[in-house]
Amino acid sequence: MTRLLCWTLLLALTVLAGCASRPVVRDGAEDHPPPDLMRVPDAAPRVERIRAGGPNKPYDVEGQRYEPVVEDRAMVERGLASWYGKKFHGKPTSSGEVYNMYAMTAAHATMPIPSYARVRNPANGREVIVRINDRGPFHKGRIIDLSYTAALKLDVLRGVTPVEVERITYEDIRTGAWMRGRSNKDERLPVDQPVYAAAPPVGAPELETTTVTAAATPPSPAASSVTPSPLPQAAAPGFWVQLGAFARLDGAEAFREKLVRELADVAPLLAIFKDRGLNRLQAGPYATRADAQQAAEKIRQAIALAPVVVERK
Repeated sequence: MTRLLCWTLLLALTVLAGCASRPVVRDGAEDHPPPDLMRVPDAAPRVERIRAGGPNKPYDVEGQRYEPVVEDRAMVERGLASWYGKKFHGKPTSSGEVYNMYAMTAAHATMPIPSYARVRNPANGREVIVRINDRGPFHKGRIIDLSYTAALKLDVLRGVTPVEVERITYEDIRTGAWMRGRSNKDERLPVDQPVYAAAPPVGAPELETTTVTAAATPPSPAASSVTPSPLPQAAAPGFWVQLGAFARLDGAEAFREKLVRELADVAPLLAIFKDRGLNRLQAGPYATRADAQQAAEKIRQAIALAPVVVERK
């Protein structure tokens, strides 16, 4: 036996021994998960632009073609939920974000990334809100892959479980409709009663920031006789950018249509609110004041309009 052959056999045996001794990583829960996971708050929906390409491009898995939805639309599904844990903990998701099995997230095969969804376990009535930032599951009959904590809160850790999944749309977020049935009184939305006037004139030196004060009762529906579309009486908490105030609702609607054509990024965020006889066109909500001011500055540069940044608490 030549020396080369001996070394080759020795190397092969070493590799096989290493493979045999390496532990197989299985998915599941960690031995000592953090305490009080039932108290982890649900994901808080906010309007996030649907990413073009990337995780929203069509893709193939095991010979099956998946075409993610790329527009804001309602989606309701019934099927099986599974969950994924330590095997993927700390690794990148399809969105590029790092997977945290203890956060309120989930994977969906075709829902836009990012999205927010309500997941309900009909067996016990429990509901959670999760942020969709990953792709999967890729097993027949399964419609969502939950994080460990989301599965724990729904009581579906024991195996695949029938659930109902509903995507939360931009309109649900803008009007606060996603909070229906929430038992926490602190999460109830204030009635929309901003205390600011119309947007400042073009050329205002800096963006104004105003805090919204809630009123005890909603404005009278008789305040305007022009009602081509229903107006939300409440707005979600956060930061909003006011683009104009109009005496007539049809004026606000016409300006909104103009902005939809000229500002594609802002279009999904637009809403009209009735306040003190005026119809106020606003975009939002944004998670931080800085985000809202950045958006307002982009609008100012694009259409020579000086918006107002409004905080809703």
